[in-house]
Amino acid sequence: MFKAIIVDRLEDKSVTLAIDEISEDRLPNDGEVDIAVEYSTVNYKDGLCLNGLGGLVRNYPHVPGIDFAGEVSASTDDRYAVGDKIIMTGWRGGEVRWGGYAQKANQKADHLVPLPKGLTTREAMAIGTAGFTAMQAIMRLEEAGMSPDQGEVLVTGAGGGVGSVATIILAGRGYQVAAVTGRAEIGDYLTGLGASRIVTRDEMMDDSGKVLESSQWAGCIDSVGGAMLARILKQLNYGASLASVGNAGGAAFNATVIPFLLRGVNILGIDSVNCPFDQRVKIWGALAAEMPKHLLDELTNDIALSDVPAAGKEILDGAVKGRLVVDVNR
Repeated sequence: MFKAIIVDRLEDKSVTLAIDEISEDRLPNDGEVDIAVEYSTVNYKDGLCLNGLGGLVRNYPHVPGIDFAGEVSASTDDRYAVGDKIIMTGWRGGEVRWGGYAQKANQKADHLVPLPKGLTTREAMAIGTAGFTAMQAIMRLEEAGMSPDQGEVLVTGAGGGVGSVATIILAGRGYQVAAVTGRAEIGDYLTGLGASRIVTRDEMMDDSGKVLESSQWAGCIDSVGGAMLARILKQLNYGASLASVGNAGGAAFNATVIPFLLRGVNILGIDSVNCPFDQRVKIWGALAAEMPKHLLDELTNDIALSDVPAAGKEILDGAVKGRLVVDVNR
C-alpha cells in the first residue's frame, strides 16, 4: 500500500480530491520501470489537472503530478537498474498517465532521464518542468543568435517557475534581464535572482496601437501570451526572437505581420513535453552545471502531499512565487 492523491470526476463533471492509501496493483503496468517516488512539484498544468480543468486528464480516477524524481525499485529495461536515480518530466505524465503525486509510480523507460551528477532528486524537482523549459528556451534563443552583448532580454511572468529560473540562468550567462511582473511586492526577490530591472505588467499592457514601436529587447522568454506577446513583438530588436513557453494571459493574440517583415523577428515555440531524449539529457546537464544552489534554495518552498490541493488552486490564481517541491513521503 502507498499514499497517492486521487482525483475523481463526478456525474455533474465536478472533481473530488483525496489522499488515499492504494495498492500497487492499481498502478499502470505497461511501463518497464517501477519507481519509489521521492519528490514531485507543482506546475501550472498540475493546477489544471487537480481541478479538472483544461481537458488534460482523460480517464478517472487519476493520480496527477506531471513531474517526479526518485529511485528505481524494479526494471525490465537494461538502461535502468534498481537503485538508479531518475527524473520524469513531459510525455503527458500526470495527464494521460498516472503521475508523481504518489509514493510509487510505473513509467516507460523511454520517458525517463538519469539524474545528472551534481543534482539531488529534490533539486531536480526544484527545477522541474518549469526550469527545464526555461533552459530549453534559452538554448533555442541562443541558437537563433541571441547573445549578452545585444541588449536587455525580457522575461514575462518572472515571478513564476519558468520566469524565476530563466532570470537566474540568463543573469549567470551575462545577460541583462528585464523582469515583468504584476506583483510589486516581489521586486526585491527578482533582483535577488539576477534581474537588472523590474518592468510592471501595466507598463507592458499599455499598447500604443502602433504596428511598430521602438526597439527595446534582444530577446524574450514569454510565459504570458495574449496581448502581452503581441506588444512585445513590436518592441523586439532587428532579427531578435521571442521564445513562447506559455499562455497564462490567453492563447489568442492580435498582431500584424509588420514586425516580421520589417524587423525579421521570430517566434520560437518551446515544447518540453515531447522533447527528445538526447536534448533532455543535454538540457538537464546544463541545469546541473549552471544552477546556483543557493539561489535554487531561495526560490524553492517545500510542501507535503497534503498541501498540494491548495497549492493547485494558488498556482492557477498566480499566487505562487518561485517553485514548490512536494515531498511525497511527508
